[in-house]
Amino acid sequence: MSECLLGIDAGNTMIKAVLFSLSGTVLSVAECAGETHQPQPGFAERPVEDIYFGVTQAIRDCLLRAPQQNMRVIAVGAAGHGNGLYALDPQQRPLLGIQSIDHRAFARVHELELTGLDRAIYTRSLQKPWPAATPVLISWLKRHRQDVYRRIGHLLLAKDVIAHFLSGEISGDYSDAAGAGLLYYASRSYDPELMALYDIEDALPLLPPLHESCEVVGKVTPQAAALTGLPAGIPVVAGIFDVVASAVGSGVVNVGEASIVAGTWSINQVVVDKPDYLRPVFMNSMIEGDRYMAIEASATSAANLDWFLREFDDGRAGQGAARSSDIVASVTPNNQLPLYHPYLYSGRKEGPAKAGFYGLGGWHTRADMLYALFEGVTFAHRAHIDRLRAAGIRLEKATLSGGAARSCIWPQMFADVLGIPIRVTECKETGALGAAICAGVGVGVGIWPSLSAGVLQAVSILPQPFMPNQQQFAFHHPRYRLFKRLETLMAEVWHEEEAAE
Repeated sequence: MSECLLGIDAGNTMIKAVLFSLSGTVLSVAECAGETHQPQPGFAERPVEDIYFGVTQAIRDCLLRAPQQNMRVIAVGAAGHGNGLYALDPQQRPLLGIQSIDHRAFARVHELELTGLDRAIYTRSLQKPWPAATPVLISWLKRHRQDVYRRIGHLLLAKDVIAHFLSGEISGDYSDAAGAGLLYYASRSYDPELMALYDIEDALPLLPPLHESCEVVGKVTPQAAALTGLPAGIPVVAGIFDVVASAVGSGVVNVGEASIVAGTWSINQVVVDKPDYLRPVFMNSMIEGDRYMAIEASATSAANLDWFLREFDDGRAGQGAARSSDIVASVTPNNQLPLYHPYLYSGRKEGPAKAGFYGLGGWHTRADMLYALFEGVTFAHRAHIDRLRAAGIRLEKATLSGGAARSCIWPQMFADVLGIPIRVTECKETGALGAAICAGVGVGVGIWPSLSAGVLQAVSILPQPFMPNQQQFAFHHPRYRLFKRLETLMAEVWHEEEAAE
């Protein structure tokens, strides 16, 4: 029988299950859309039960769509959005789910900055506090929802919820914990002194045991097998932070390689041998123990397009880049086109921000607005890459994944705006593939000894990269400068609005 691997990718908006051959070929894929609950402005919640339901539906549908003859699933790996917070009670029952686009704790971040604790936090965790960072949310719950805080038995991240659902085991991994700002890098472990800086040292026993991403933490239980259709007893690995999973699924695992993920979040990351920079970067993670991922990121990417299409098109989100690209391609670039700030979920880490179109005139069309949105998202990625470069990190080419990679025009716009060659993988499900490669490594004998070995066999890159067009770079560059200037001018207004809320 042919062996295959199941990769699960749980973002803020969608849970996907993808079945892969050992050569990285997609055998079947299914997804289940989730709903973000917003009980108050700035809140973004998803109940743990919704993840259970989404994983169940996605896996069942994926297996039903798979070729049945001579096929055997041998292991499962999950990737999930980083940060946010998912909590179980002491009996391991669902309690609370907060997504990584939540903004409730902005005032807590501001307090940490005013007291100077943010600098001490960065020194230990290589992570700047921001509203949806896991320790910031834990601190917010302790201060504002003591009734919930006292009932917490286990604090998990999104992919840990999936591993628990499938195996019954409480576990975490280094990549996710590092990206969430929960680790002291010098010891590669949880740290009482770091937790004390957030005033949450009493939450330390609630954090899950740490494992390498590829380490087997349990086996599919009979209960999970009955719900999903998976074979009971197959290995479940600890799993991996989804941005690192997308890098792995894009073939980016070696020092100096770069990955851009344009999904709900704008992820811009480079593999480094040590986290030693000229200036702080927004986030760091770990990959296979001896390598790190320097990350600049914010919730400013292709989710803006999903919102636009849902509210102003036909009500359908998802696959927006592929459906809108022909419209954007019909626009002739000119300096009278509007600009767009892609800050629907804030996303401007230095302070609050709001999305907005600028320079709209009565002659502008829906196509012009879509062009501005595509360009504005790409400008947000450039701002992050500028920060990576300012930190002394070289970035001369990158591999693009996420919704924008499915577009016939967006990858070229990335090349033109960033001024670097952009590669695209043949597989569009890079997060799930990265999780599946982790599962393959975890199985051990007969599969892959390392992530690098798995990438060599399972990742294929399209042969022709998108090369930057100097004329188009010259067109976008002054518009990018105006984009940044508008951001500076609007900062005072955004702060006033935040204070009024």
